[in-house]
Amino acid sequence: MSRAFTPVRIGSWNLPQAFVMAPLTRNRAGEGNAPTELNATYYAQRAGAGLIVTEGTAPSAVGQGYLNVPGLYTLDQVAGWRRVADEVHRNGGTIVAQLMHAGRIAHADNKDGFETISASAVQAPGDMITADGPKPHDVPRAPETEELAGVIEDFVTAARNAVDAGLDGVEIHAANGYLLHQFLDPTINLREDAYGGSPENRARFVIEVVTAVAEAIGADKVGLRISPGHQFNGVGEEQGPDLEATYTALVSAVAPLGLAYLSILAAPLNGFTRDLAQRFGGSVLLNDGFAEVTTLESVEELLGTGIADAIVVGRPFLANPDLHERWKQGAELNEPNQDTFYGGGAEGYTDYPTLEAS
Repeated sequence: MSRAFTPVRIGSWNLPQAFVMAPLTRNRAGEGNAPTELNATYYAQRAGAGLIVTEGTAPSAVGQGYLNVPGLYTLDQVAGWRRVADEVHRNGGTIVAQLMHAGRIAHADNKDGFETISASAVQAPGDMITADGPKPHDVPRAPETEELAGVIEDFVTAARNAVDAGLDGVEIHAANGYLLHQFLDPTINLREDAYGGSPENRARFVIEVVTAVAEAIGADKVGLRISPGHQFNGVGEEQGPDLEATYTALVSAVAPLGLAYLSILAAPLNGFTRDLAQRFGGSVLLNDGFAEVTTLESVEELLGTGIADAIVVGRPFLANPDLHERWKQGAELNEPNQDTFYGGGAEGYTDYPTLEAS
């Protein structure tokens, strides 16, 4: 029997198959960074994924990064996500909000002039797309030690808002070069307080965020995403003793909490990935990176490693709302239109046909 289509339990959720929908930024939030009916339709179409992890969603105005990315810090945003949750549940799906504080991957123009923060005042390379075109990322401010409790509280408030909106939980984004990853990375985190220096100190902020959110909404509603050594968005982490010490400290500290899952983006897979999964001891999701589009064959191969309970699938879900059925039947897939990945309206978002419509 195919491993991919074997029902699996992730945290407290019984899922119909062993692959789930990855967080996919689409830049289509409405006014005030609130989800709209269009967003609700998009996610509801993909409810057959079993578990949907939403696009990166800002826990605060300071945490906004890209244009038209949703948040979870205003009443209008909560109302928008309630519409999304209702539609996904009506179609039999489970959906968690990925809480993504962009940190230094940001420009004030995209967040009504709010400041940009990071572990240290180290500017990210490259540009941020704004309404007026590309602009260099802001030079971030490093919060004082006593300010970090307020950032943690932003995550807690956003997580409570997610539950109030009817979403099934949250995934805390500590990967891909955003704020929490910035604290983990020794080339970005140059702090000299209790949150910088040693691997254990650099892991401290992420541990405190995860612990606080788990206490606030229940650990069984909380996932954590990490990407050790994934050099994206200016991350300088490298494979070696420091990396292993940092992520060992992180995973060892959160393992006793009883989180819903640990999601690991690891390319290439190695023995350390397996060690982290075993150290976590709970449900593990695995993503083998951005370089190749995930196929059904690669899902089977990754499940065959025994590292993960389920595989995180991204781009195939963009153009195939019924991907689970197409893969199950061996049907041809819709080809995604890359010109419509980011921003716009229904075109390239909710207009891809299902097998039944075809």
